[in-house]
Amino acid sequence: MTAPLEILQSYFSRGVVVDSNLLRLLFVGSFDRRQIDRNPRLEGFNQDDFELLVKLLDRFKLLVTTPHVLAEVSNLSSAIPEPRRRSYFESFAARVAVMEEKHVECSTALQSRWARFGLTDAAIAVIATNNYLVLTEDFRLSQALQSEGIDTLNFNHLRQAYWQMWN
Repeated sequence: MTAPLEILQSYFSRGVVVDSNLLRLLFVGSFDRRQIDRNPRLEGFNQDDFELLVKLLDRFKLLVTTPHVLAEVSNLSSAIPEPRRRSYFESFAARVAVMEEKHVECSTALQSRWARFGLTDAAIAVIATNNYLVLTEDFRLSQALQSEGIDTLNFNHLRQAYWQMWN
């Protein structure tokens, strides 16, 4: 098995597909770090996780996403309080503008062997195959992708190793 650091380094110049939960952490935390602790849809994440994610993603030449991931992130971002929601979505749009968005038709994603994971994860698997690293905190998805030879790193493993190393 290839070590996580080797996997990461091999994709820094190629790109990474970030799953919905981690992308939501990135977008919300970049907009207002205080929202990480306040937003019920970010339960399980903290500001240290945000810092690690930012440091990690800054190393990649290319952040890749799909319309399905972005729709999920957008819908789950509705917990941003109303007076600031417009500003949040302006920030959201600016972040999306620097990403590479890959389109996978729903019928294509759902006809793949990944359909059992749902549309968003199936689209991630389709675009990642032989192209990009997948960064997720979804254990079930990461295990399935890895078993099919798609390079995937589970953020939970990365943060555990990172904080053990520095604490």
